[in-house]
Amino acid sequence: MTTVMVLGGDGFCGWPTSLYLSNLGYDVVIVDNLSRRKIDVELEVQSLTPICSLSVRLAAWEEITGKRIRYEKLTLGEDYYEFAELLKEVEPDTIVHFAEQRAAPYSMKSPREKRYTIRNNLNATHDVLCALVDTGVDAHLVHLGTMGVYGYGTAGMKVPEGYLPITVHTESGPKSLEILYPANPGSIYHMTKTQDQLLFFYYNKNDQVRITDLHQGIVWGTQTAETALDERLINRFDYDGDYGTVLNRFLMQAVLGYPLTVHGTGRQTRAFIHIRDTVRCISLAIANPPKRGDRVNIFNQTTETHRLIDLAKMISEMSGTPYQLVDNPRNEAAENDLRVSNSRFLDLGLEPTRLQDALLVEVQDVARKYIDRCDPAKIPCNSVWRGAGTMGARAWSGAETRAAEAIGDTAAPRLRSVA
Repeated sequence: MTTVMVLGGDGFCGWPTSLYLSNLGYDVVIVDNLSRRKIDVELEVQSLTPICSLSVRLAAWEEITGKRIRYEKLTLGEDYYEFAELLKEVEPDTIVHFAEQRAAPYSMKSPREKRYTIRNNLNATHDVLCALVDTGVDAHLVHLGTMGVYGYGTAGMKVPEGYLPITVHTESGPKSLEILYPANPGSIYHMTKTQDQLLFFYYNKNDQVRITDLHQGIVWGTQTAETALDERLINRFDYDGDYGTVLNRFLMQAVLGYPLTVHGTGRQTRAFIHIRDTVRCISLAIANPPKRGDRVNIFNQTTETHRLIDLAKMISEMSGTPYQLVDNPRNEAAENDLRVSNSRFLDLGLEPTRLQDALLVEVQDVARKYIDRCDPAKIPCNSVWRGAGTMGARAWSGAETRAAEAIGDTAAPRLRSVA
C-alpha cells in the first residue's frame, strides 16, 4: 500500500485531504502539533462549524469506513530528530506539506505574529527537506504554496505556472531561459512562501529532492464528500478577521444581515478554488510525481478569478444584504488585473467547482445552520500592513464595525455608502 504522510493533517486543508487520500486507499499518517487549535484559544474565537478533537475525528473515520489513519504529534521546526526517526520508520512514498501558519492577516498583527510566522514556516519547511536528505528517504514532497508568491499587480499577461520564459542578450547572441517567476510577496505569510520556493530550488538542485509546489488560490467551501459523512468529521469554517477568507466573512455578514465590508475599492482581483478541488489537486499531484533529477514541479492550483466587488455583489443579490466600502488595512494596489494559467491540472482531468454553482450551499448548509456559534465582533480585520497600529489593534473603520455595534460596542464608524 502506498503511504502518504500529511504534515498539518488536522487543519483546514490537511484534514479533508487526509480523509480523501485514505478513502482512495492510501495509508495515511498525520503529523500535527495542533497549533491551529491553540491559535483559536489565543484569538478567543472558534470555528463556526463544531470541530471535534482529532482523536474523536480519527475514531469516527475508522468507525464509518474501517480505514485507520495514524497520528503523530510533532512540531516541525523544533522536533527535528523525532521527525527524522519517524521518516525512517514510515518511509512514506509521498509527503504532503501543509504545516505552516497560513493566514496573511495573522502574520501582520504585530511583531510577535510576524516573528512566529517566519520561524514556524521556514524552519518547518527546511526541517522536512533536511530530514529527507539526512535519512535518504526518497519521498516525493508535495507542498501547498500560494498564488500570493506572484503578487497582485497587473502583469499584462497570464501568470505562468511557476516558470517565466525570458531572453538574455549575451555576447554570442540571444539566449532563451526559464526562471522562477519573480516573487512579489504582499505579507509576511506570503514572504515565507517565496522563501520556500528558494529552499525547494536549492534542495532540488543540490540533492535531487523530488518536489511539487502548488501555488493555490484562496480556498472557499467547507465540506468534501468525506467530511460530510458524519458531523464528527466536519471541516473548519473560519470567519474571523485573521483566518476567515474574504468569502467566508462576506457569507457571515450576509446571514447576520450586516453590510458586507469590502476593503478599499473592491477592484482587487483574487484567484479562488473550492476545498473539494484542493483535495483532488493534491491527489493528482501525488499520482503524477516528478522523476529524480527533474526540476521542481509547479502548478497553479486555482480554478477562477474574481474582483472582490463582484463577489460582494453576487452575495448581496443572493442574500438581500447590502455592501459597504471600508478602508483597506492592506498595503496593495487599489485595483489589479489577475489572469492565471491553470492548464496543467485541467489537462490531468480536474473538473472545477464554480462559485456560482456551489455558493448557495455554503449559505444554507453552513453559515445559516451554525449562525448561533458566530461572534460578530470577531469578523472585522484588525491587522494593518503598515503605519501606526502595528503595536496594537487599529481603530475600526467603515461599516466593518456594524456587527460589533449591534452587540454593544459604542465606536462610531465612518461609512461610505454604495448605491
